[in-house]
Amino acid sequence: MTDTTARIEAGTPAPGFTLLDSEGVERSLADYRGENVILYFYPGAGTPGCTTQACDFRDNLNSLKSAGYTVLGISRDTPEKLAGFAAEEGLNFPLLSDPDKAVHLAYGAWGEKSLYGKTVTGVLRSTFVIDPEGVVTLALYNVKATGHVASLRKKLHIDA
Repeated sequence: MTDTTARIEAGTPAPGFTLLDSEGVERSLADYRGENVILYFYPGAGTPGCTTQACDFRDNLNSLKSAGYTVLGISRDTPEKLAGFAAEEGLNFPLLSDPDKAVHLAYGAWGEKSLYGKTVTGVLRSTFVIDPEGVVTLALYNVKATGHVASLRKKLHIDA
């Protein structure tokens, strides 16, 4: 038995959370009420795919912000590891630590996946767009690290 949870669908309230960021500061989803939030889950700070994805968000942050979006990344990494990752890659948005995977489970971002031809249980690279009222407007599971931000921008009608 795995601890996979049901996936969230557009139109459902986003599960609330409070997590530590890379600087040890508590951040809650409620802190962003009134804003559009892009919340993305990634397997591990400093790994090739996660670095590609984080740097893609970094490089597109100004246009995302201009379109009214705040970006938050979540992994199971410790705040200390996230701080090193953020500093090394010059990341300019909050990275949040979910070591017990409670938020991953709440969003359905944990479960079985295929890795190099083997079925494993772990983080499902996922992205959620949450509106100012706290409702999920877009839920994307098993996204690819490369090209994900461009695809997301297209779905959100955000020009370069």
